[in-house]
Amino acid sequence: MLTEKEAAGYSPNVLAFYGDSVYEVMVRRRVVIHGNTNAGRLHDLAVEQVRARYQADAVSVIEPMLTEREADILRRGRNAGGISVPKSSRPSEYRRATALEALFGYLSLIGREDRLEELFGAICEALPTELPGGAVKEEAGNL
Repeated sequence: MLTEKEAAGYSPNVLAFYGDSVYEVMVRRRVVIHGNTNAGRLHDLAVEQVRARYQADAVSVIEPMLTEREADILRRGRNAGGISVPKSSRPSEYRRATALEALFGYLSLIGREDRLEELFGAICEALPTELPGGAVKEEAGNL
């Protein structure tokens, strides 16, 4: 685990690199907890929540909740250089998605699992998604 100062010293691209996996594990855990189905179906459901457009929308949900330090990490992630935007995304969406991943990476590196769960829960409540069984889940529930 790193201190806040140490983690904040990492480049936003490194934070996003790590945060991408942190966020994806949270999404995968959520879809598995809500239904035991085949891996292909679980993958399809998870992909919807890890796309740049969804993550960009997630940033809008959590921005009002952020501390000054968290907002700074988010800004640094959004403004990071050296980002190659895939053709499937708009640059603005991809930058916001990178910002979310940087924030999740930062929070994980400093051991703030409680804060990750709080922010992820807010995202799940605000952005309805399909879950196994075809149901649309609009609240985070017990994740």
